[in-house]
Order: sequence, then structure tokens, then C-alpha cells
Amino acid sequence: MAHLVNRISHEELRVKLMEETEHRITISFYKYFSIEHPLEFRDELYLALNQLKVFGRIYLAHEGINAQLSVPESNFESLKSYLYSIEPLNGIRLNIAVDDDGKSFFVLKVKVREKIVADGLTDLSFDPAKTGKYLKANEFNELSLNPDVVIVDMRNHYEYEVGHFENAIEVPSDTFREQLPMAVDMLKDKKDQPIIMYCTGGIRCEKASAYMLHNGFKNVYHVEGGIIHYTQTAKKEGLPIKFIGKNFVFDERLGERISDDVISNCHQCGKPCDTHTNCLNDGCHLLFIQCNECKEALKGCCSDECMQVNELSEEEKIELRKGIDKGNMIFNKSRQRLRPRLNEINGL
Repeated sequence: MAHLVNRISHEELRVKLMEETEHRITISFYKYFSIEHPLEFRDELYLALNQLKVFGRIYLAHEGINAQLSVPESNFESLKSYLYSIEPLNGIRLNIAVDDDGKSFFVLKVKVREKIVADGLTDLSFDPAKTGKYLKANEFNELSLNPDVVIVDMRNHYEYEVGHFENAIEVPSDTFREQLPMAVDMLKDKKDQPIIMYCTGGIRCEKASAYMLHNGFKNVYHVEGGIIHYTQTAKKEGLPIKFIGKNFVFDERLGERISDDVISNCHQCGKPCDTHTNCLNDGCHLLFIQCNECKEALKGCCSDECMQVNELSEEEKIELRKGIDKGNMIFNKSRQRLRPRLNEINGL
């Protein structure tokens, strides 16, 4: 029987990916639909996708599927045919990455979760299927010119920081579950105005549009397929692209270039920069923006302290981390941790 999980080390898989000569296509898709037996569906998906040499991350729940994948170019049509053979996924929109080097993922992970997007909602009367109106790229461009329109970014602070739609407002939070009630409160005086919500690929803003309607907002829209599909469509149709900067993505790339504008700064020296990285110290892994000069000076770490730790032997690192609770420090993106840490780094 085929293995239903990966059993090769991540280091070895990264090397294999870099040695591949065939280009990979990075895609994402999601669908809210009822999955009665997500564990069984998980195993079926893993077996089929593994045979097609698909890498990536898929979350399944009773409410649907959320996937970010990379597939060898020669297997793209086979992957598409397989997905379309699953009745609820027949004809599903596949968002193809905008700025793609084919090195987005190096392993396949298919996981069952309580929800495909953690929203923290417990209101049983809320129906995520009753969403706002889709906006195609040309429709978004036209409606965004309306001075009464409120454009709302339903992504996290570190995503908004490096790129967003023109005139979009940020809902300043670390998680989607925090954003939903915050957005309702921020916009409580605008329930009759047109509101456009957007996110990376559409999955968060679709649910957010439903939540706004659930809370009495009358005129709610969301960008079809999010930033990724909007950009691909605008390019194909020769439309002005209203997104400025870089689109943060949750894979090895950590971002895809949409426009040449650099709207953020290196968190260490302050010069214009929009390149995210994770501190190379395994006991930190802080997600922050770092320019090439600071990366070279600090060897990919967020501080002198982390650089010194990272240069220790593995035995010394293990000894140093004994008894330290690192559970909230791995790939830590929260502003509550980022700001004090950067103030400390910069001597403020």
C-alpha cells in the first residue's frame, strides 16, 4: 500500500526540488461544500496527487477544501481533469500564481481541520454560503472609482504592509478570526455604503462578505478569486491594475510581484524593501522584512543575538533551548511580538 504521508526529510526534499528541470505551475483553489467524511477524502486526494508529483498544502474540513499546490507543467492537465472529476469541484476556478519560479512547495501535505479558514465563529445562524456579490476585474476597477465605496483588505497586517489595492483600508489584526468582528465594528456607520472586500485568493473575503451581510450590511461585494485572479485577468484583458506592491503568499516564495512599487521598509535599517524572511535561528523564526544588506550583515537573522545563537553547534543550540517554551515563536507573525522585538533590535 502507498504511504499516505511524506517520509523523506525536508532538507532532502528541498534539494530534490532545486534539482528538478521541469517547470512547475503554482495554483490555488478553494470551495465551500459539504464533505461528509473528510478523513476518507483526505486519503483519496493524497494518493491521487502524489502520483501526479504534486507538492503543496491542502486543508479539508466538513465545510470544504482550501488548497495551494505546485504541479509539474506536464501534469497540469491531468491534475485539472482529476479535480474536475470530483463532482463538487467540477469547473472550479484554479488561480495560477502571478510571479512564479516554480519553487513554491517541496512536499505534499493534506490535513483535516475543523474549518478550512479559522474564523472563531460559533453563531449557528450564520450561513457562509450567503455571500456578497462577486466582482470581476473590470467590475472592481469601475466600482472602485465610486467615492462612496469602502475597499477593505481582509488579510493580515504583514500582507497589507507590502502590497494592497489603491485606497484600501486595513483591518489591523493578526488573524482572520480577529478581523471579522473588528471589520463589523470599524464599518458600523457605513452599512448602506458599497463595501468591497478582498484577500489573496478569495477564500477569506468570501466568508467575510457573508459575515457582513449577516450583520446587517446591505451592499457587500468581494473580488472574485482575490488578488491572484484579479491580476491575471487584468493582465489578460489589458486593464489598469489597481493593486500596488507585492502580494504576500503562504509558500516558499513569501510574495509575488504585482507592481514595481515598493511601499514598505526594511525592519532593520528602514530603507525601502518588501522582502519577507524568517529569522534563521530555529528558536525564533520571526517573520520580518529584511533587505539584502541587512541579510548579509546578520546572516539571515533578525538580531546579533540570534546570529550568535545560529552559529552555535546543534548540540549547543539544543542545550540552550532546553526548558524554553517555543510554541508561540515558530514562524511568529504577530505584531505583538514583531514590534517589541524590532524595537529591541534597533535599540529603541
